[in-house]
Amino acid sequence: MKIIILTITTLLLLSCSESSSCVDESLVEQNKACTKEYRPVCGCDGVTYGNNCLAEGAGVTLWTEGSCN
Repeated sequence: MKIIILTITTLLLLSCSESSSCVDESLVEQNKACTKEYRPVCGCDGVTYGNNCLAEGAGVTLWTEGSCN
C-alpha cells in the first residue's frame, strides 16, 4: 500500500512540474508594436528574441539579457 501511495504522489509531482510553462498563451500578441532595436534577450524557453518587447509578444514570462547559449 505504501508503494502505491508513493508512486501516485511521485507521478503527481512530476506531472505538475512538466505542466508549468514559461510561455503564457494568453499573453501572445501577434501584432504587438515593438521597436527594431536589437537588444537580445534569452527567453526561459531557450529562444533568443531581438528585444524584451518581442519576447513579451511571444508570451514569454521570464527572460535574461543577452543571447541564449
